[in-house]
Amino acid sequence: MTYTFVGAKVFLPDGLFETTVTVSDGTIVDIGGAVSGDVIDAKGQYLAPALIDVHGDAFERQLMPRPNVFFPTQTAVLDTDRQLASNGIATAYHAITLGWEPGLRDVQRGRDLMQAMIDLAPRLSVENRVQLRWETFAFEALDTIEWALQSPLKPSLSFNDHTSMTMRAYDVAIQDREFELSPDFSIAALDDARMVKRTASKAHRSGMTQEAYIKLLSEVWARRPDVEKNVQRVAELGRTAGVPMLSHDDTRSETRSYFRDLGAKVAEFPMVMEAVQAARDHGDLIIFGSPNAARGGSHIGSLGAGDMVEEGLCDVLASDYFYPAMLAAVARLDTERRADRSTLWSLVSSGPARAMNLTDRGDIAVGKRADLVLVDWPDGQAPAILGTWVAGRCAYRGTPAGC
Repeated sequence: MTYTFVGAKVFLPDGLFETTVTVSDGTIVDIGGAVSGDVIDAKGQYLAPALIDVHGDAFERQLMPRPNVFFPTQTAVLDTDRQLASNGIATAYHAITLGWEPGLRDVQRGRDLMQAMIDLAPRLSVENRVQLRWETFAFEALDTIEWALQSPLKPSLSFNDHTSMTMRAYDVAIQDREFELSPDFSIAALDDARMVKRTASKAHRSGMTQEAYIKLLSEVWARRPDVEKNVQRVAELGRTAGVPMLSHDDTRSETRSYFRDLGAKVAEFPMVMEAVQAARDHGDLIIFGSPNAARGGSHIGSLGAGDMVEEGLCDVLASDYFYPAMLAAVARLDTERRADRSTLWSLVSSGPARAMNLTDRGDIAVGKRADLVLVDWPDGQAPAILGTWVAGRCAYRGTPAGC
C-alpha cells in the first residue's frame, strides 16, 4: 500500500516543515516529493514520529481496576493496546514488575501477562514489548527472566530495589538513601510502628494484612547477602541477550557507576542531581516521567522533569503510570518554552528509540519504519491524536465531531 500525507507540518530530524511524506509497504519512501498513491489530507495538522514508551505500567489498572479485583488478562491486554494506539504510542514497553509480593506484582501473574501478549500478538494494533522490571530481592523471578529474554517480546531489563527503599532508616528520605549494596546503607527496624505506616499501601496492593506483609518483608530482607550475586547473574543474562538495561531511581553516583559497569547504560527516573550528573558525564541516557513534566513537578519530591529538560539533562519522557501524560508533557513544556517543539517531541520519539536501540524508528526519515501520528494541535489548546500508524498500518483513526 502506498499513500502520501499532504499539507501537514512535519517533525523532521532538522526541524518542523510543511511538506509531503510518502509511505509504501510500511516504510517512509519519500519526503517532499510528488504525491503517490492514496492521499491523506493533513492540512492544518502535525505529522510526527509515533510515540515510543519505554516504561509504562498503566496496564495495571486494566488488570486490577479496583484493589484486589482482577479482570481476565486477555481483556486487560486488548484494552491496554487500544489505549496505546489512541494515545499515539506505536511501541510500548510494559513495565511488568517481577517481585516477591503476591497479588498484582506477583511473578506468575507477570509471566501470565507476558504469555497473553504473545498469544494475542496478531490481534494487537501496536507493538507491545516488555520491560522486565525486576525487583532485585525477587530470586523467584530468575527463571521467568531467562524465559522472557528468549521470548518474542524483545524486552528491556530494569534493575529495581524497592525492598531496600522500604527498609531504609526512618530519618532518611528516599532521595537521600545510600547505594543499596553499600555497607553504609542505614536500616530501619521492622518492629517499629512506623513500618506499619510505611508498608500500608504495599500490603493493600498485595492483598495481605499488614502483619503478614511485614513478616514476609522480614523473610525477604534476609536474602540481602545474596542479592549482589543475583544482580550480577541477571546482568550477565541481559548482556548475553543483548537487551537494553536500566537502573531505576538512582540516588548516588556510585549507584549509576555500579549498574553502568554491569551494562545498564540508561538511568531511569534518577532522583537527585548527583545521579543525573553521573549519568550525563558518562554518556548514559536519562529518562524522566511524563506525569512529572505534565503536572509541573514530582509527586514524591524528586527532581522536576521540566527543569531537567530545560537544562538538557533529559533524553526520554516515559508514560510511567498514565499513557496520555506523554503528549500532555510535550504540550506543557512547549507552553513553558522549556525547549523548542522539535526537541520536545524527540523526548517521546527519537530519544526513546536511542535508549532502546531501535534504529528503525523514532524519526521521520526515508528508509525508517512508518510509525507515525497525526496530531491536531490548535494554538493555545491541548493536542490530540487523530491517527496512529504502525509500520504503515493504520492502528487508530479518530474523527472529531467538528470535522
